[in-house]
Amino acid sequence: MENIKKNFGFGCMRLPMKNGEVDTEQTCRMVDAFLENGFNYFDTAHGYLNGKSEGALKACLTSRYPRDRYILTDKLTNFFFKKQDDIRPLFQSQLEACGVDYFDFYLMHAQGADNFNYFKKCRAYETALELKAEGKIRHFGISFHDRAEVLEQILTEYPQVEVVQIQFNYLDYEDPAVESRKCYEVCRKYGKPVIVMEPVKGGTLANLPEQAQTVLDQLGGGSAASYAIRYAAGFDGMMMVLSGMSSMEQMVENISFMKDFRPLDDKELEAIDKVREIYHSMNLIPCTACRYCVAGCPKHISIPDLLAVMNTKQIHHDWNADYYYNVVHTGGGKGKASDCIQCGKCEKACPQHLPIRKLLVDVAKEFEK
Repeated sequence: MENIKKNFGFGCMRLPMKNGEVDTEQTCRMVDAFLENGFNYFDTAHGYLNGKSEGALKACLTSRYPRDRYILTDKLTNFFFKKQDDIRPLFQSQLEACGVDYFDFYLMHAQGADNFNYFKKCRAYETALELKAEGKIRHFGISFHDRAEVLEQILTEYPQVEVVQIQFNYLDYEDPAVESRKCYEVCRKYGKPVIVMEPVKGGTLANLPEQAQTVLDQLGGGSAASYAIRYAAGFDGMMMVLSGMSSMEQMVENISFMKDFRPLDDKELEAIDKVREIYHSMNLIPCTACRYCVAGCPKHISIPDLLAVMNTKQIHHDWNADYYYNVVHTGGGKGKASDCIQCGKCEKACPQHLPIRKLLVDVAKEFEK
């Protein structure tokens, strides 16, 4: 892990898009700015951006820079293999899609109790460790979404895991569904460096309710996103904090405060505590818009967008949310909340363990009167 330059990484799940395709011109400029400022860690997965993220990295990064200029992480995702024999061909296709002959990090994706059992049944960990022995993977790890006790089980059964990627932000720190703090403490106990995903909680912590934003404004400098990212990066053992940047403006801003990183001071931490209290008092739905729930929905319901509209209504209490509810479900043949057939596929895919079926009933009651 010696070649990592700084503790801030480019998450490639939310790249800039234009007409349904990755905006490669803007992405190239973002990649250039990122590297020019001394950062070099890029994170992708086979399913990101409907399969377009890996190819975008080939076009914008790996075909344009020598291999020693960047650190590249990819992942093995359960949707793309049914048995052990599928894993090597999938892995090879990922190398080719990214335009490289090895990955610096390769993670078992979205591990939790059910997924871990599936990966074990398919001997995925063993296959990845073989690929590491062959030099096609430099470092082997997991990305994780579940309770701390499940993480402890995985690290006990597979001590070969070198890094753990967890969801970690100030809103989820004590959340009983996400268990950010407890998962972080398990990583520390087992001596595993931590990669942080969702430090801004899918953009939630960049767009605060007015009451919460006022608290941070009183600090006299820095965006809401900057405080969220610096919060996560300030803990011991944080090897990398990822941000999914979808515009050059976001890239420039993040570089401005992570180039010479400074952890939050006591006054800033106190403000974060106040923001957290405000959020919890509003009972907002803690969706990160990862969109894992959308892929398998038989009624094509754009679940994260409907939940976001519900949160907007909770914050602003105005007609605007009702208008956008209609915009969301009438565009592109997407289903309404009431179209949900309660199959539960979304809940199995949800890293936040949200009761999505119940939430959709609530959304339908609010907007489909």
